[in-house]
Amino acid sequence: EGRETRLRVVLRVRPLTCTETRRGDQQVVHSLGDGAVHVSAARHGATFGFSAVFDAGASQEAVFEGSGMRQLVELAMDGYSCTVFAFGQTGSGKTYTLMGPLAQSDTQPASPALLGLMQRSFTCLLEQSRSRGSDLALSASYLEIYNEQIRDLLSPGPPCALPLRWSKTRGFYVENQLSVEFESLEAIVSLLLQGSQRRRTSAHALNRHSSRSHALLTIHVRSRAAGGCPSKQGTLCFVDLAGSERVKETGSSGELSLEANSINRSLLALGHCISLLAKPRGKRTHIPYRDSKLTRLLARSLGGSGITLMVACISPSSRCLSETLSTLHYASRARRVTTRP
Repeated sequence: EGRETRLRVVLRVRPLTCTETRRGDQQVVHSLGDGAVHVSAARHGATFGFSAVFDAGASQEAVFEGSGMRQLVELAMDGYSCTVFAFGQTGSGKTYTLMGPLAQSDTQPASPALLGLMQRSFTCLLEQSRSRGSDLALSASYLEIYNEQIRDLLSPGPPCALPLRWSKTRGFYVENQLSVEFESLEAIVSLLLQGSQRRRTSAHALNRHSSRSHALLTIHVRSRAAGGCPSKQGTLCFVDLAGSERVKETGSSGELSLEANSINRSLLALGHCISLLAKPRGKRTHIPYRDSKLTRLLARSLGGSGITLMVACISPSSRCLSETLSTLHYASRARRVTTRP
C-alpha cells in the first residue's frame, strides 16, 4: 500500500488461423521462455520481455493462473481498485481471452475449458467470498464507449449517451450509470451476456466479430462493516479495448470507417498517456487524460492509486508484422508505468 507498483504486462500469442495458413503466411513470433518473445522481421529481429508469455498452445486456465488474475481478485476483495485490460490489433484474441468464445448462450453454453478471464474471476470471487465468510455486497456495471459516447449496456431500452463527470473525491465517473447487485455465478454471467449482446460489433476483412466499441465491466466489492471494523470497497474492472486497425486492411468504408477512426484516435490518446507515464516521475509533464473518454475512465488505473494488469494480444502472422511490433513496443512501454495502490 502506498508503494510504487509497476503495471504487470503479459503477452498472449494466438494461433495462426486457417485463412492465414491457407494463404501461406509465415509465423514470425516465437516464444523463448522466461517471459521473452522474438519477432523475426526481414531487416532485423527484435526480442521483448514481459512478466509472462502465453503462446498458441496455452489454455484459458493457464492464462488465468499465470497472469496473476487470481491475486487481482483477492486484492479487489481487500478494498483495492484493480483493472485488467486487453490490448492489440483487431482479430488478435482480446475478447476471446477475456470472455471465451462468443457463441455462448443459454441454449449453447461454452465448454468450461474455454471460459475467459472474466468468468474465471467471477467464480474465484464468489468462492473467496464464501470461504472468507465475510458479509460482501457484490454489484456490476457495464458500459461501452462508442464513437466517443458512453452508453450503459445494462439499462433497459435503447442505449443512450451518459455524461462523464469529474469530482475531487471520485475522479472521473459516469453519471446515472446502472449498477446491478448479484449473488450467484449464473446472475453475473447473465449480466455479462446481456451487455455483450448489446455491444456494437461488425464484420470486416480481418474479423467476423470485430468490437466497434471499448467495453468496461466493473465489479464493485463492498464489505459490510461488522463489529466496529471499517468497511472496504474495492473494484475489479475488465476493459475490452476495440482493436487497432488499418482501414485499408479491413476494407472498411462509410460508418465502419468512421468507427475505425474513432477507435484509433482513442487508442492513440491512450498510447500517448502511457508513453508519458513511462517516464520517471521527476521528468513527467502534464498527462493528457482529457484527450478521450477512454483515457479519462482509465486515469486512476494507469497513473493513480490502482493495480493494473495489461494483457497484450498479438497475431503471429507475417502479414500482421507491423501491427504486432506496434503492440509489442506499446506493451513494453507500459511495463515502465508505476502506480501507488
